[in-house]
Amino acid sequence: MLRFAKWLAGLFQLAALMLAALLAAPLAARETNISATLLAEGSAMPGGTVTLAIDMKPAPGWHGYWLNPGDAGQGMTLDWTLPPGRKVGALQYPVPATLTIAGLMNHVYKTEYAVLTSFTVPATARPGDVLELTARGRWLACTDEICVPEEGELATKVTVGQPGAADARFDRWRAALPAPLGSPARFAFSGGKLRVAIPLPAALKVASPHLFLSTERVVDYAAPQAFFRQGDLLVAELPVAKFAPEQPDAIEAVLRLNPNGDGVIIAAAPGAVPTGGEPLQVAGEAPATPALGWLLLAALAGGLLLNVMPCVFPILSLKALSLARAGESQAQARAEGLAYTAGVVVASLALGGLLLGLRAAGQEVGWAFQLQEPLVVAALLLLAVAITANLLGLYEFMVPGFASEGSPQGAFATGLLAAFAATPCTGPFMAAAMGAALLLPVGPALLLFGALGLGIALPFLAIAWVPALRRRLPKPGPWMGRFRRWMALPMGLTALALAWLASRIGGNGFAFALTLLAVIVVAALVLLGRRQRHGLAAGALWWGALAAVLGLSALGLPGMVRAPEASAEASLLDAQPFSEQALARVRASGKPVFVYMTADWCLSCKVNERVAIEREPTRDAFAKAGVIVLRGDWTRRDPEITRFLTAQGAAGIPLYLWYPAGGGAPQQLPQVLGPDSLVKLADN
Repeated sequence: MLRFAKWLAGLFQLAALMLAALLAAPLAARETNISATLLAEGSAMPGGTVTLAIDMKPAPGWHGYWLNPGDAGQGMTLDWTLPPGRKVGALQYPVPATLTIAGLMNHVYKTEYAVLTSFTVPATARPGDVLELTARGRWLACTDEICVPEEGELATKVTVGQPGAADARFDRWRAALPAPLGSPARFAFSGGKLRVAIPLPAALKVASPHLFLSTERVVDYAAPQAFFRQGDLLVAELPVAKFAPEQPDAIEAVLRLNPNGDGVIIAAAPGAVPTGGEPLQVAGEAPATPALGWLLLAALAGGLLLNVMPCVFPILSLKALSLARAGESQAQARAEGLAYTAGVVVASLALGGLLLGLRAAGQEVGWAFQLQEPLVVAALLLLAVAITANLLGLYEFMVPGFASEGSPQGAFATGLLAAFAATPCTGPFMAAAMGAALLLPVGPALLLFGALGLGIALPFLAIAWVPALRRRLPKPGPWMGRFRRWMALPMGLTALALAWLASRIGGNGFAFALTLLAVIVVAALVLLGRRQRHGLAAGALWWGALAAVLGLSALGLPGMVRAPEASAEASLLDAQPFSEQALARVRASGKPVFVYMTADWCLSCKVNERVAIEREPTRDAFAKAGVIVLRGDWTRRDPEITRFLTAQGAAGIPLYLWYPAGGGAPQQLPQVLGPDSLVKLADN
C-alpha cells in the first residue's frame, strides 16, 4: 500500500510538471532558460569530419536532461536541415548527475554542458566552400518545481579546407564524455534484479559509482544500486522496474566512476554473471582508510623502484657524486639528505598539483604530460647540455649562495631535477597509485604524489642518515674527478635523446634551431670556463650576450613548432595505430589482441620494446596465434589515448593489455616485460 501511494504521489508530481510546462510554453518563443549554441570545431577537407557541439548553458536553478531522462523529463532532439551528401553522427552526451525529488530520480545537468556530434563533409565539396548547417532543437528545461519545453533554431558554418588550430573548448567537452570501455560486458536477470558484469581493472579506483542505462523501462532508477568487486570484474545489481519491466536483448549504459564525473560507456550482451564479491563503498560513507594506506605504500614502493628504471638513470651521475661527498661529515650528510628529499617531494607535489589542476580545467593530460610540450623539452635539453659541460669540467657553477657543490641548497636543486627526470615512466606498484590519484579528491591525491617523491629520495636519505651504509661508500679522493667526467656520458646521451625527441614533437626545423642554440650555449660556457681558470668573473658583457641569445630564442622557438606528419612506425609485429574504433573492430574479429601504449620520451617503453616486443620470437609466436597488435603513440598529447589510460586505471605509460581470443576481460601486463613474456601469452 505504501509503495502504491508513493507511486501515485510521483504520478501526480509528473502530471503537475507537465501542466506547468503547457502553461509556460508560450514563454519559450521569447526566451529560454537553457541557451543552446551550435558550434563547429574548425575546417575539414572533402570527405573528412569535423566535431560539432551544442553548447547548453542552464540559467541558475535550472537543469537539462540526459538522453534517458530517468523517471521524468525529456532529452534533446535535433531536426537537421542538410543538403544531399551531408551527414551528421549520433549525439554524444557527457556523464550526467542524479537528481531525486519525491522518490523520482532524474538524470540531469545542472551546469554548462555540451552535446557533441560529428559532421561529414561531402566528398564533392571544394576547398574554400562554406557549408551552412541548421537544426531545429527541442529540449526540456526544469527547476525542482517547474518544467518548460524550449526550442530554438541552431546554425553554424563549416569551411572546407585544412583544419586549423585546436579549440580548447572542444578538448574540454570531449574530456567530459565517457570513454568507451573497449571490452563487452555481460548481463542477466535474476531474482527481480538486473546484474551486469563489467570488465574493469582492479587497479582502477571506483568511488560512488552509478550505472545510467540508456535503455528505458528496464530498471527502477530511484532504487539503490549495489556494486561488488571480483578481481578485474565490477558487478552491478539494479532492481528491475516496478511496472511492466522490459528485458532487452542488449543493454547500453554509462558507468559513472566517481563524483568528478569520469565514466565509461558499456555495451552488454546476455551472459553469465558471477555472484559474490567484495562490496564497494556506497555513496555517503566515509572512504576506507586502509585503501588509502595501501595506495600510499604502492606510491612509496613505485618511487623507490624508479631509481633503477631506465628513465631515471641520467640523473644517477649527480646522485652518485653527492653520495660520495656524504662521507665527509655526518652533519653535512644528513643536511644534504634532508635537502635532497625536500627537493624531490616539492617537485613531485608541484607536478602532481599542476596535473590535477589541468585535469580539473578539462585538459586531457596524464603523468609525464610536460614531456609532450616542445618548449619544456627545449628547456630540459639546454639544462642537460649545461650539466654535461659542467661534469666535463668546461666551467663551474657560479651560484655558491644557492646551490654550491656539497651544500644543502645544491642537494635540494639536485632533488628537484631527480623528480623531474623521473616522470617520463611508470613502474611496478606506481601505476595503481598514480591512476587512483587522478580520481581521488585533491588532498589524498597530493598525499600519493608526496609518497612517490619520498620513495624516489629514500635510498639517498637512508645513506645520509645510516652511518653503517655511509661507511660502505668509497673514501673521497682523486677518483671523484674521473668519476665525474665519466658521468658526463649518460647526461650527454640524455641531451642527444632530448634533441631527437624535439624533432618528434616539434618538427625537424624546431629541433635544428634548438640544437644550434645548444651549441651557442656550450660555446658561451667554454668562454666562461676560460675566464674562471684565470680568476675572472663572467662580466656584464658575457651575461648580457647570453641573456640576449636566450631571450631571442624564447621569442622565436615557439613559432617554429610544427606537428610532424603522422607516419606508420616500422614494426616487426605489423602494429596498427591505436584508436577506440580500431580496438572495437579487431575485438569483433574474435582474435587475440595485444595493445601497447608507448612514447618516444619513455625510456622504459623503449627498453621493453627492444627486450620483449620487437623481437623475432615474439613476431613468430604472434603470427602463429593470429594476434593483432595495436600501438598507441603518446609522444604528443592525444586526448583519446589519455581517456583510454584513465579508463584502464593508468596515469601514465608504459601500459600493456592482452585481450584473449573470443572475448573476455583484458589482462593488464606488468610495466617491465621479460624476454619471453609475450611469447608465453601467445602460446597459451
